Amino acid sequence: MAMDAHERRARVEQRVLADGEAEFRTLALEFDVSEMTIRRDIELLEEKGSVRRVVGGAIASRGKSAEPTFTSRALTGAREKAHIAAAAVELLEPGETVVLDSGSTVLAVARAIKGRGLGLTIITPSILVALELHDEPNTKIVMTGGMVRPGELSLIGAPSVASFAQYNCDVFVMGVAGVDGKRGLSDYNGEEGAVKKAAMKTADRVIVVADASKLGRVQLMNVAAPGEITALVTDGDPEDTALSGFRAAGVEVRCIPAR
Repeated sequence: MAMDAHERRARVEQRVLADGEAEFRTLALEFDVSEMTIRRDIELLEEKGSVRRVVGGAIASRGKSAEPTFTSRALTGAREKAHIAAAAVELLEPGETVVLDSGSTVLAVARAIKGRGLGLTIITPSILVALELHDEPNTKIVMTGGMVRPGELSLIGAPSVASFAQYNCDVFVMGVAGVDGKRGLSDYNGEEGAVKKAAMKTADRVIVVADASKLGRVQLMNVAAPGEITALVTDGDPEDTALSGFRAAGVEVRCIPAR
């Protein structure tokens, strides 16, 4: 199924921001459209301020902390994220206490939990996750404290970090912006990263969900070394070099074949 213009543009934006630069010709081949179509996409993204046109292509307007909007990320690879989420939920046990992170991929996990009758206790810093699961039967929702982050609708800051000290949880399902075999897991925003680190300390298991576009990326905020997580669920190539460091550290790497 061909993606629509909004999803394509979101993917183009994410690719340029992740790589720092991209050629029109490369993007046209990747998204199976004409160079003229890509040029129009870049023009619109330039008006938005996230990328800048140069001769033959485009460059990111900002560096490693340049975070695409939540809407952009949610549109990018929505089907792939739903596929990853379904596989991640298979790692959860009925009755567990589960921390669900903020972010578009973990929101897909929340959607995949619905209707399975797992009877989970969910602790989350994400308003969107809480709304997704608030009416799920036999499911208890606990929200962390903190300040609402606009756009993301996540709770950040010292109260959110401190709230995790009172809990003992079975598993933390975490989303990240970068997965690198040497540098580990990273994210765009420092305050979001601090919440992730606090959540990791309270959980017996840490499951990372990351689509293929995150592999090989290193973003601003270091979150965890490869050996600090339990499992990594992705739709990336099993032979991707970004995954080798995680396997060497004893992490269960699940590569879900594309549908």
